[in-house]
Amino acid sequence: MRGEVVAFPTESSYGLAVDALSSEAVGRLFALKGREPGKPPPILVADEEMLARVVARVPDAARALMAKFWPGPLTLVLPARAGLPEALTSEGGVGVRRSPHPVADALVRAFGGPITATSANPSGAPPALRAAEVRAMFGERIHLLDGGDAPGAAPSTVARVGEDGTITVLRAGALDPKRLTE
Repeated sequence: MRGEVVAFPTESSYGLAVDALSSEAVGRLFALKGREPGKPPPILVADEEMLARVVARVPDAARALMAKFWPGPLTLVLPARAGLPEALTSEGGVGVRRSPHPVADALVRAFGGPITATSANPSGAPPALRAAEVRAMFGERIHLLDGGDAPGAAPSTVARVGEDGTITVLRAGALDPKRLTE
């Protein structure tokens, strides 16, 4: 996968993965999707070691949310570690999550490092739910892991967690935002 774009199923739709620590790979992903700068994709991690490679620190409130909802449909925007590709950060933060989908989890573990997990579609188009849709959209420009049909569930809920423990929901998704403060 080094430098290449890989399509894979997640708990909501097919996603596109590249090495999240490679500016060149992230640039290739943005070009492939026609994605405008300023819309950073989330990053999948498999464990604490991978998380530490992309975030500078994890506020206590974020740790509590991770323990309760990961793996699951919750993307947490945390303080970004210095040196990440600029396209992955916004306002000093980076979005991270752990996927419960077995193929997504196996991919990030097999790669051995953080990967992107943006939806498999050109910007503005609906996300692909089937391997054949991914192939129709991107042809041979990507590697495809056919893991069967994705369920078409809502995307992850995205929340920024401040150093002081404040939780700001940036996008409501599969996880009811009310559950974040229970």
